[in-house]
Amino acid sequence: MHAFRNFRAGRFLLAALAGLLVLATLAATPALAKDTLTLAIKGEPDDGYDPTLGWGRYGNPLFQSTLLRRDENLNIVNELATAAELSADGLTWDVTIREDAKFSDGSQLTAEDVAYTFNTAAASGGKVDLINMDKAEAISGNAVRITLKKRDTTFINRLISLGIVPKALHGPGYARKPVGSGPYRMVEWHEGQQMIAEINPNYFGDKPYFKRLVFLFTDEDTSFAAAKAGQVDVVVVPQALAMQTVPGMVMHSVQSVDNRGLLMPFVPNTGRKTDKGAPIGNNVTSDLAIRKAINVAIDRKVLVQGVLEGFGSPAYGPCDGLPWDNPENKFKDGDPDAARKLLADAGWKDTDNDGIVEKNGVKAEITVLYPADRAIRQYLALAVADMLKPVGIHAIVEGKRGWDEIKHRMHSDVVVFGWGAHDPIEVYQLYSSHHAGDGWNNPGYYANAKVDEYLDGAVSADSYEASLDLWKKAQWDGKTGSNAHGDAPWVWMVNLEHTYFISEHLDVGVSQVEPHGHGWPITANIQKWTWKD
Repeated sequence: MHAFRNFRAGRFLLAALAGLLVLATLAATPALAKDTLTLAIKGEPDDGYDPTLGWGRYGNPLFQSTLLRRDENLNIVNELATAAELSADGLTWDVTIREDAKFSDGSQLTAEDVAYTFNTAAASGGKVDLINMDKAEAISGNAVRITLKKRDTTFINRLISLGIVPKALHGPGYARKPVGSGPYRMVEWHEGQQMIAEINPNYFGDKPYFKRLVFLFTDEDTSFAAAKAGQVDVVVVPQALAMQTVPGMVMHSVQSVDNRGLLMPFVPNTGRKTDKGAPIGNNVTSDLAIRKAINVAIDRKVLVQGVLEGFGSPAYGPCDGLPWDNPENKFKDGDPDAARKLLADAGWKDTDNDGIVEKNGVKAEITVLYPADRAIRQYLALAVADMLKPVGIHAIVEGKRGWDEIKHRMHSDVVVFGWGAHDPIEVYQLYSSHHAGDGWNNPGYYANAKVDEYLDGAVSADSYEASLDLWKKAQWDGKTGSNAHGDAPWVWMVNLEHTYFISEHLDVGVSQVEPHGHGWPITANIQKWTWKD
């Protein structure tokens, strides 16, 4: 792994030097008062700050409030709701809204706004998962009823993640000028550069300590250079930089369920394409022995230490450690001998002595794609390619400029993806054949009728508690499943710890276990942040 360390060090040194040019602008900013924070934590949304289009799904909507929320221990507590009750048949949520909630423009937040938000989000083309919702309706000024088409044990998570928007002000321009009932309101947004927020004077909760937030949308190298120059109070950094020292700042690492995995296209290439012309299938990864051999060959502990500098843990599934995780997902990895045996037993052999095994005239060559601006994904892909070479699998690593290019190839090539949510519905979206090729869901076209049976049963179970065993069986029931013992449509590699440098004067309280890094999960408890002299 020394080559990866040296490569990383050189790359970040050059990038940091380039970033100093940007700091000339930042340095012109007057010294910040203790009531203002500058944060460089990425997360600028392409679609803007509209919850009905997915804003806040992973993390904290900040400008908007949700009906319920999770505390630092991931317990579900009230936010806008004073009560939320599910009917005995599991088809109706009755929610009572607090009467002191107002939007940042001073208008009253009512049940009409809640119903409008849910109905609008349901019609947003799948950006918010409300597929099982029939309708939301205001019963009175502060009571809303949400009716489901069928039981959905995961629906409570939509009450937690969907920020409420004002019916009277919501429209095409809302995402760029959001109005909400959250602790902060947007003051200005210069896309691609920075966004400024100030305290919402009408916020119903405890008033935050910091009156003003400045979010910088610089790339990670420039952000890190800004932190070293004393220009920011909070900066997210890749784990490769977390071992460095930044004057006046301390490392704040947060446990997460944010994982990185390799998507393995599950079906062979028969010439089939999507309605947008994207090819489907791969004649190498569609072979079970290939998928299992890759799972066994890679050494996850080495990836954690060599790529993440120890800021993470091995991943064996999409939900490690969560209540719906199956402990039997774990297996002995880093075993090239076992990988070679799996391949040989399935007929994969190096007949021409070129170091690459083949079967029926098909060589074990795969292309691994990653977004070029994601350094950790690049290092993981390169490290995995090195680990696969001794077992006879040739992995070609390609960085792509953006997700649009990857999206066109994700049904036919291996992709380094990131997932991780406080919601088991993600397991459904990754593995259900009902979601095969549905946007980013199940892009490998994985299908297993028994897994579908368990997943459908988990969603429609009598209760959340009753669903847990079914989620686990979908991963592995002792005979079949979606994990590496079963069909292995994914090669899960690592779970990240999110790493931030924060000012030594900043107290961020207890950070909750964070989901995948979209949005600003670290700000989930921002009302509790304070400044220490």
